[in-house]
Amino acid sequence: QTSDLVFDVDACLDDADRDYDVKVVILKANGPGFSAGHVVTGTPGTEMREIDESTARLGSPWKGQWDIYGTPVLKLWDFPKVTIAQVHGYCLGGGTVWGLLTDMSVASEDAYFQFPVLQGMAMPTMETGIEPWLFMNWKRASEYMYTGQELSAHEAKEMGLINRVVPRDRLDDEVNELAFHVAQAPLTTLMAAKANIKRAWDMMGLRTHLQNSNDLLSMATQATDVKEYIRDVYQAGLRPREAAQRNADRAKVLAAEWKARARAKG
Repeated sequence: QTSDLVFDVDACLDDADRDYDVKVVILKANGPGFSAGHVVTGTPGTEMREIDESTARLGSPWKGQWDIYGTPVLKLWDFPKVTIAQVHGYCLGGGTVWGLLTDMSVASEDAYFQFPVLQGMAMPTMETGIEPWLFMNWKRASEYMYTGQELSAHEAKEMGLINRVVPRDRLDDEVNELAFHVAQAPLTTLMAAKANIKRAWDMMGLRTHLQNSNDLLSMATQATDVKEYIRDVYQAGLRPREAAQRNADRAKVLAAEWKARARAKG
């Protein structure tokens, strides 16, 4: 999920918005998975260039982070027509915005969802922290974020994150049938219905909360302990998902060691 890809999706949304014949937009991907999240490494000047420029010019990543990770999220949120995510395989990190923030989400049975960046890169949230609004459940959102919990498609459906789970070979047909079903209503009716739903969330504070997420992330990533953690992950050659799994494995060892010490004392 490079900067160019993000802005290409923005451009596609603009095109779809201007086309009065379009009532429903489907977001889907080619390849083995839906999205592995934002690219965090690459040739200098081609990946995370917005953050690099913001840091160089302003001494802070705050503006660059919002340009690439904030504004496009609100663009999807504000898109006036119905959106459906068609998810297969992995849906990770920043990719969960496209997979879960759409009006409806349909996943194949092999799909899974994860935000490994807190454990994997010491980042407390995305620039737009959508998780509390997706889960609408304090306990479930906490475990998902704090531990880098991986959710299967069926678990995601049980928690209300997605609408349907179907076999992989049924995914295209299921989403197309859903889209054609929705699109039989007039465009104005659909846009008004969507605005009515979204404004309820906006009135509860979603937009302000998403903006605040970038502020908290900018503050946290300037802390020395966070910088050291990120440096150690990069030096170990780990991707966020790998670092999160390392921590999960290490937790079992640490818990076993603690138990052994407690028995020895007791």
